[in-house]
Amino acid sequence: MEGGSTIPLVRRFPALGRLPRARLGRFPTPVQHMTALAPGLWFKREDLAADPLGGNKVRALEFLLGGVRSGDLVVTVGAAGSTHALATSVYARRLGARALVFRWPQEMSDTARRVSDRIALESGRSQVQRGLIGAYAHALAARLRGARWIPAGGSSPLGILGQVNAALEVVDQVNDGIMPCPNRVVVPLGTGGTMAGLAIGFAMARMKIEVVGVRVVPRMVANRAHVRRLIGRTSRLIERRTKASVLRPETGAMRIIHDFYGGAYGRATGAGTEVSKRCVERTGIEIDPTYGAKTLAAAVALAERDGGTTLFWLSFDARVLTSQAHLTTV
Repeated sequence: MEGGSTIPLVRRFPALGRLPRARLGRFPTPVQHMTALAPGLWFKREDLAADPLGGNKVRALEFLLGGVRSGDLVVTVGAAGSTHALATSVYARRLGARALVFRWPQEMSDTARRVSDRIALESGRSQVQRGLIGAYAHALAARLRGARWIPAGGSSPLGILGQVNAALEVVDQVNDGIMPCPNRVVVPLGTGGTMAGLAIGFAMARMKIEVVGVRVVPRMVANRAHVRRLIGRTSRLIERRTKASVLRPETGAMRIIHDFYGGAYGRATGAGTEVSKRCVERTGIEIDPTYGAKTLAAAVALAERDGGTTLFWLSFDARVLTSQAHLTTV
């Protein structure tokens, strides 16, 4: 929770406070200096965003699950080891709802297998279909029967509001002297919601911070045009709700890096494995191979090459890998 205070997004746009919102998170998430890994490197600890399960998906789910009541049915989709699917299952159950999760196969690491097992444990019903089309078809059928739709990755304009708030939260931490203003924020680029929301928030605050998306999914999903569409749709949502003009990010405010992808979603890379090992040894923080390791490898490389201040967006909560009990109860 925010300790009773108003979140930065609502302070800036009070009209958005009328949107239904499930109070799931514990914000602001801390920032941590990580010079043990690279000069000028900081972590944004999104893994500590909530209990029992953190990660950056909590921010989107606060808005996407707003108004959900006991007995409601929600449906989402994702890859077999999707942390979004797990977070949706956990927090729908916490609100008394049931979650249907339809998934498609992916290349499975040990981490992905553990997350997949937890999804099956936490959701009301979960199936791995033969492919993406089958998963979406089953989800559509559930929606037609009245289930609330939670988009993949939480990347809809409503969900992205949570990521806009995250950017404004970073701005507050800079203004309060908690950390220096980052030259760049490095995030995993999957469905695009985090990158789009951060870019909008920094533009709103007129902060010259580059948002670097490290692609972890195929190009047909993770590309500049898709992120730009999300930015446009989310900005228009804010404008409709607030009757205020939203400043769009400049062209140079975003960059996508493709070099750390590794050829498949969920496939571990040598660079990611090496930097994850160093991270555990030097900081005690475990990094997942699907999103975090690839992104951290890019963040370290940028920090070492370009200097300045680099903020790595730690989006995965490793606690899910160690707990065997249900993450929540109804």
